[in-house]
Amino acid sequence: MNNLPTTHLKSIDLCPDCGAELHIRNGKKGAFLGCTRYPECDYLRPPHEKSEIKKVLIGTSCPLCTKELVLKQGRFGLFIGCSDYPECEHTAQLTETKKENKDELNVNCPSCKKGKLVQRLSRFGKTFYACDNYPACKYAINDKPVNEFCPDCHWPILVERKTSAKFRIICPKKGCGYRSKPL
Repeated sequence: MNNLPTTHLKSIDLCPDCGAELHIRNGKKGAFLGCTRYPECDYLRPPHEKSEIKKVLIGTSCPLCTKELVLKQGRFGLFIGCSDYPECEHTAQLTETKKENKDELNVNCPSCKKGKLVQRLSRFGKTFYACDNYPACKYAINDKPVNEFCPDCHWPILVERKTSAKFRIICPKKGCGYRSKPL
């Protein structure tokens, strides 16, 4: 028998539905807390909060409850949410890419030839360029596209890439080794 004082025991989370203990379980999407009375009680939740607060947006208010809005990092990147979560579940997307950037690019998609390449942000905040005809076309590149044909393989676009402190124009097609002289 363990003679530790009760102050050294770790706290036990209880199921809000039935009052039984929650235990850490593993599933195909990772660890989660699940009720010990499963399958009678099917309560589960993530082991920790999914989104963390990055910054309080002072001077803004939630349109649903009028509390302050906060900038949060979640599963799919940065977003704006209510500081009174989970009582208020208001969220809004960040519009970090400017419309002018999307319009001035004006490069046709080389894969489907129907859409245009637009600048996007990954969930980690990294810029990439993808076809606006998604999900029908899943063409994407990491480097900024240039609306010129490759002189070697005649691929419809080239990309700007910084290599060893110099910019070069490179063909993004696999197998083609075209590289311009440093700009």
